Parts: sequence; structure tokens; C-alpha cells
Amino acid sequence: MKLLGVTGCPTGIAHTFMAEKALKAAAEKLGCQIKVETNGAIGVENALTEADIKGADAIIIASDKSVDLDRFNGKPVLEVSVGDGVSKAEELVLACLSGKVPVRRGTVIQNLNPGQNQNAARQIYKHLMNGVSHMLPLVVAGGVLIAISFLWGIYSFDPASDQYNPVAAMIKSVGGYSMGLMVTVLSGFIAQSIGGRPGLLAGLVGGSIAAGTDAGFLGGIVAGFLSGYLSQGVVRSLRKLPRQLEGLKSIFIVPIVTIGGVGILMMLFAQPCAALNQWMMAALSKIQNTSPVLLGIVIGCMCAFDMGGPVNKAAYVTGTVLLGQGNYYFMAGVSAACITPPLVLAIAATIKRNRFSEDDRTAALVNYVLGFTHITEGAIPFAAKNPLKVIPILMLSSSISAIATYLMGVEVPAPHGGFLILGLVNKPVVWVLCILLGSIVGAVLYIFVTPVAKKNTALPEDLLKEETVCLSLENTEKEEVIDEMVAMLYADGVLQDAEAFKKEIIKREKISSTAFGNGIAIPHGKSRAVGMPRVAVGISKNGISFDSSDGEPVYAVFMIAVGENEDEVHLKLLSALSKKLMEPGFLSRLKDCTGKDQIIRLITEE
Repeated sequence: MKLLGVTGCPTGIAHTFMAEKALKAAAEKLGCQIKVETNGAIGVENALTEADIKGADAIIIASDKSVDLDRFNGKPVLEVSVGDGVSKAEELVLACLSGKVPVRRGTVIQNLNPGQNQNAARQIYKHLMNGVSHMLPLVVAGGVLIAISFLWGIYSFDPASDQYNPVAAMIKSVGGYSMGLMVTVLSGFIAQSIGGRPGLLAGLVGGSIAAGTDAGFLGGIVAGFLSGYLSQGVVRSLRKLPRQLEGLKSIFIVPIVTIGGVGILMMLFAQPCAALNQWMMAALSKIQNTSPVLLGIVIGCMCAFDMGGPVNKAAYVTGTVLLGQGNYYFMAGVSAACITPPLVLAIAATIKRNRFSEDDRTAALVNYVLGFTHITEGAIPFAAKNPLKVIPILMLSSSISAIATYLMGVEVPAPHGGFLILGLVNKPVVWVLCILLGSIVGAVLYIFVTPVAKKNTALPEDLLKEETVCLSLENTEKEEVIDEMVAMLYADGVLQDAEAFKKEIIKREKISSTAFGNGIAIPHGKSRAVGMPRVAVGISKNGISFDSSDGEPVYAVFMIAVGENEDEVHLKLLSALSKKLMEPGFLSRLKDCTGKDQIIRLITEE
């Protein structure tokens, strides 16, 4: 089966590529092909072509930002959040394999069950995150450039100061222009997500008004949604105009109505938004000055609760807005809280390696790099495995780091970069120690609540034995061959009840034939009648009528028998056998084998 995937997260940094990796791993595990398009911070990579889409059996959209879905009309499409793409990849692939994914028709999309349909809140979040994803690079670049200018002195931009430096002043100006576009771009791309190109134009104007009237970040959000929905309504209302007026509509009527409408509305809303902004800033300043512990707890819990999700983004975006207003104190705690979760896992894997499987330990150690560079999402796979235990520990750890940062009066003038911007921090050593304090406490707690990891055992060594290999099957009809191979398994003591196991095999065959072409079939079943996992092999000289997908006879049958609760072994066997049996020329090499030992060696060693 050929699947396609599209992943995208608001920042386009971590979730996008974690979802890509998870989907590819799940597809490989379940024996199907997948190509994944990523919508990251640097744009679209591995883009899906028209040929890819035409040949796909199903498409998984795991994205929290707007992507072009119309190209998938007429195809089975499963649309979920990027978080589900990371944590539920195998479930999504299985849904596609089951054939239960509905076909996308126009802009209407249904999920697996009615309860999962995208509601209004999900849509609003997606539009908001589209604006945030386009805004953040401007904020990060502008913030870092402004912070770099401070290396010449905090007043190096002021010609009246003794610290004045023309280079520093120029760098700060460039950074200021970048930061100054923040609200305009946020508004524009919220509107673009809702209303397309007409929405973008109106959103840019509305965002400019918000930025120029002190309506600020909140005003930009209001302008974005007003512009998007107004543009959407205007375009729909003009659909019945003659095609000859299309040019007039697109460059004259729609822009004038949408831009004029949004502009007038924003002039009316600007003052209430500005007042609300001022109230929020005053409230935050009061908390900063009177209760840094409470502020640290709130920020720490928000940043570690969903690690890159909407709650985390709310804290981060608030920090970037305050940063643009010269408040470097708030962002110091936000950055510390975001850096801590991945370091918790990395330190835990360093102290107690037996709490991690080999693969997990390698991934955990990579979190040193992710943590040092302010990428919180590296902790997500570990939190997803045991959220009720791990997430509270990460929230506590991040809170400790944020509280310590606030109590020590650390200021961070850049919105991203982690330890790469230590030269810009007013107390770099103190800040690192604050973060390590929370991270070490979290690592110890993680070790305390996490049991010793089970070893990642390979498939059982006795899956193939000569006693359950037949070089010349007697029968040529499907059910008779199944009887012959079940009897072979029963005679070697693999099965406790031959009839019960046969029922499971037949039940699976009724769903669809397990003959997948190239002269090979893999009937398989899970049953409590199976005493030990085994793969029985049967070779036919004359060919078997097995309802093959290509209509050709089957010459080799691989019957998989596993226990009722051995799902992992079952999936590993199906995946491993499928890959092996699809190799070019495998069947001919199998037919050339003259002894049972040769067949076993061919499958296990080649």
C-alpha cells in the first residue's frame, strides 16, 4: 500500500520533522510505503507531486498550520493535529490500511468518527498558529539582532550616549524593523489562512493599524480574524458575478471592500484593544515585582504542559511581545522553562541508562543538543509514552528553573537560541545554573518513577525450524494447503488446538487474501491456541490456487502463528517477512533450495 503524509507545525522546527519520522517508522513497521512532505520553517521539502497523489491509496495530514488540501480532493484523507502525527502515527497508518478513511470532497473533510470532526476551536487555533508560524522568524531574527547590538553597550544606539556606536545603532535599527513587522505579519497570515489572498491583503492593513495605534498583539489577532472572515464572506457573495468581471472583482471590488471594511473596524476597535494590552502588561508587571515564585510556577507549567503546543506557545508569544517592549526579565523565565524538559531526559539517560531502551537512550542523549538550543519538543516522545507520570515531572522541573531565573534577576534579550545566546545574557553562568537545577531535580524524579526498561529483544530464535518446513506440499487448493500446514504446526507442538488456530487463519483470509502476488502468500493468525511463535514454510511444485491479487498461482506459503497477546511479535514478523519476500528474485532462490536447512538459511541469513 502506498501512503502519503503532510506534516507541519506552527514554528516548523521540531514537531514537523518528529511527525515525519514517526509516520515513516510506523509505515515501515506495518509493511507499507510512505512519502512525507514537510512544511517546515524553511518552506516545503520533499513536496508531493501530481504523480505521487495519483498513485496514493490514502493520505495523512498531520498539521497545525494551513496546507494546500484541495490537491487531495477525491482521495482518502485523514486530517489530524501534528501532535497526533507524533504520538499516534501507528494508529493513523493502521486506519489507512483498514480502508476506513473517507474520501475528501471539496473543502468538506470527515475524520474516522464524528466525534473527531474539526470543531470551531480547532479551526481558530489552526488559523492563529498560521499567523504565529510566519511571525516567529521575524521576532527571533529581530530580537537576536537587537540583543547583539547591546554587546557595544545598552545605550550604544543613542547618539547622545558615550556608548554610541554607529555599527551597533545600525544593527539595532535592522532588528527593530524586523520586530516592528511582528503584529502586521501575524494579522496578515491569520487572515490568509481563513480568506486566502484577499484575506492576506486586508490582514496586513488591519495589522498595520493595530501596530500603529498601540492595539498591539491582541489588536493584531482581532484584525487577522476580522480580515479573514470578512474576505471570505465578500468573495462568496460575489461568486455569481459574470466571469467577464473576474478581473474587476479581484483587483478592485474585493480589495476596496475588505481593506476599507477592516480598516474602519480596526480604527473603532483599536482603543479597547490598546486598553486591554495596557491592563495585561500592568498585571504582568505586578506579578513580576510582587511574586516571582508564582510567575515562575505559571510559566513553568505552561511551557512544559504541551511542549510546543498551544499552551506553550501562549507563554512564548507573550514573552516575545514583552521582549519587543524592552522586558527581558519575563523571557528569561520562559526560555529557561522551555530548555529544561529535554535536558531532564538527557541527564536521566546519562545517570541511569537502564531506564531507557537502546533506541530511547540514543534519542534522549540527543536532547542535550535540543535543550541547549531551546527546542522543547525533544521531550515529547518520552512524555507521550507515560504522560501521567512524565508531564507533571517536566512541569515541576520547568517551574523550578523559571522560579530560580526570576529570583536571581536574570534577563535574556533574545527570544530564541538557548545557550547559543549566552553572550547576550546579563548573568549567563547564573542562568545556566538555574536551568541545571530544575533539570537535575527532574532527572532524579524521572529515574525514581520510571521502571527499568525491558530489553529490546529480537524476534525469537526458533521462529523457523526444519520440523515446520515442507519442501513439497501435497495439495493445490487454498483451504487444503492451510489444513496441511496447520497440521504440521500441531504435530511439532506449536499449537495446542489446531481447529481453533485454523479458524483464526480462515477469518483473516475472509477479510482479504494474504497472497500478495509474486507467487507468495503469508496466512497469519493470533490465537491463544499458539504455544510458541513460529513461521511454517511450505513449497509447492505445482502451484496453489490462493486467490492471489495478480491471479497467478502461489508457490511458497509462509504461515505465521503467534499468541493472542503477542501483537509486537506479530507486526515485526509481518514487516520483516514482507520486506524479505518482496526482494527481486527471492522466490526463484527459494525454489532452488534442495534442503530445509537451506530454506532457513536463505530467510534468516541472506
